[in-house]
Amino acid sequence: MATGFVLITTEPGREHDVRNSLDEIQEVTNRWMLFGEYDLIAKVEADEEYTLTRVIVEEIRPISGITDTKTLLGAEI
Repeated sequence: MATGFVLITTEPGREHDVRNSLDEIQEVTNRWMLFGEYDLIAKVEADEEYTLTRVIVEEIRPISGITDTKTLLGAEI
């Protein structure tokens, strides 16, 4: 299982719109609103790393209202 966390910055006032769009992505298993430098964090899980990165690049990053993302990939050591 591949796991990633996407830190998301949104346009002012678009946090709820982005959160609702994240809810429609099957691989987003949880998301939280944040206070501070980022507006949201999304936990993304997929069976393989290829699917994980595809979802982040093709489904999350293009969401209207997102201005920036930072992705952290989990590793099992």
